[in-house]
Order: sequence, then structure tokens, then C-alpha cells
Amino acid sequence: MSVRDVMQEVARRDHVWPFLMPSRGPRVDVSHSVILYIEGLSVSFDGFKALNNLNLYVNDGELRCLIGANGAGKTTLMDIITGKTQPDEGEVYFGRSIDLLGRSEAEIAELGIGRKFQKPTVFEAQTVYANLELAMKSDKRILPVLTSRLTPEKRERIDEILDTIGLSEQRALDAGSLSHGQKQWLEIGMLLIADPRVLLVDEPVAGMTAQETERTAQLLTSLAGERTVIVVEHDMEFVRSIARTVTVLHQGSVLAEGTMDQVQNNPDVIEVYLGEEQ
Repeated sequence: MSVRDVMQEVARRDHVWPFLMPSRGPRVDVSHSVILYIEGLSVSFDGFKALNNLNLYVNDGELRCLIGANGAGKTTLMDIITGKTQPDEGEVYFGRSIDLLGRSEAEIAELGIGRKFQKPTVFEAQTVYANLELAMKSDKRILPVLTSRLTPEKRERIDEILDTIGLSEQRALDAGSLSHGQKQWLEIGMLLIADPRVLLVDEPVAGMTAQETERTAQLLTSLAGERTVIVVEHDMEFVRSIARTVTVLHQGSVLAEGTMDQVQNNPDVIEVYLGEEQ
């Protein structure tokens, strides 16, 4: 892939790459342990209320799972957190003092909120290593990104990420030759290069083999602690394998929240969502 091809590919994509943004913004204040405060959030589209007075609080370093039927508001919530959509009402704070509303997607990515969409969007004609190298470059203009050299420290950082995502042996392969699961892990690695404080992950195991699903569970669990990981997922067995706290959305509001056992046994959840899972 030529320099021009890569530039066109970057321009084509419809979400923000944190590694193409300027330097980091203000540091987030998590002295009260909560990293995301969401209160009274409402938004309507053509008369349909996608979110309805939603309240959500996510602690720094936790792994939170969001579940709910199609139309429950999960994607809209992620869109608002990342600046893709603005709400009609409500508040969204990153830590105690950083108001996310009114900020652009690029600004929010730079603050330290990274988003992994369901469909992997790696540069398939580039090697696994080159994908991470593109994500590592410090000069964010396109040409320097593609032509500058890495320092030994940055090479060591890429090696660490390759080890974390389990792709050290695939470093020289073109990303297009990877399995679906491996592409998902590579894109997570590209986000990790930017060192996000919060990582939003949308249906990470859709289309994966059982072995890839197990590996993804291990990866996401290992990432929590140093950063906050919020996972939107429909696969209930996968949610059971990773979640300490599960939030159930229904008709744009929080229906229930707690451990997986608590959620599974909540009569309202059984009635409107889990149903045959019980």
C-alpha cells in the first residue's frame, strides 16, 4: 500500500484514531474513584427516545459489561460518551471535572477514551507490526507518521503490546491474513498504544471461535485495573466469564445493575431480556 493509499484509507474511516490526534489534554481527576459520571441522559431521534433519563456511574479500573436487547440504547450511549452524538438533556463527566458534552470526537479521544467498534478496521495491506508502528508515531501529520523511524524505547513498547495481544509470532504477517479474532486483538493493540484511560469495546467476540473467545476474555480481564474497560456484548456466556458488574439497559434506561448472578435472578430482567437464558 502506497503513502497515498494509506492517507486515503485514513480519510475514509468514520471513527477517530487517537494516534492521529494532537498531544494529550488535561489529566482526569479520579480522586472519588468514579471515572464516568452519566446523569439524566436523554436523547430522541425522530420521536423515538433512544435514551430516557439514564444514570450510570463507572469506577476507575473496573471491567463493566453493558447488556440489553437491540434498541435498548447501548450504541447511543457509547456514541454520546465518545462525542459522536450530543444528547438532548443530561450530563457526562470524565472524572470529577471534565465535561465531555460539546467536545469533538477527536478531543474526547485525546482525553483518553478509546473506542473499539464491532468490525475490525486495521490496515490490512500493512503488517501487524506496521499497524502498531502507525499507531505509535509521535508526529501526527500523515507523512511523518509513514516515514519517521522509531526509537528503541518505542520499539520496546510495540513489543510489549504484541505480547499483550498475543500476536508476537504474527508481527511480520499482513494484517489481512489474520483471523477475525486476531484482527480484533490487533485493533485493541492499536488503541492501547495511545494508552487510553477508558476503553469502550463493542461486541468483541461476535464471529469468533471458542478459542478466540476465551483468549479475548483473558485479554480484556488483564486490561482492567490499569484502565477502565466497558464491554457491550450479546453473548451471555462471554459476559458471565468476565463481568463483575453488569448493567442492563432497557428502553433507554438502566433496568438493573449488579453481579451476573443478581442480574440473572432479577425478575424484571428475566421478563424483558434474558428470558430463555434462565
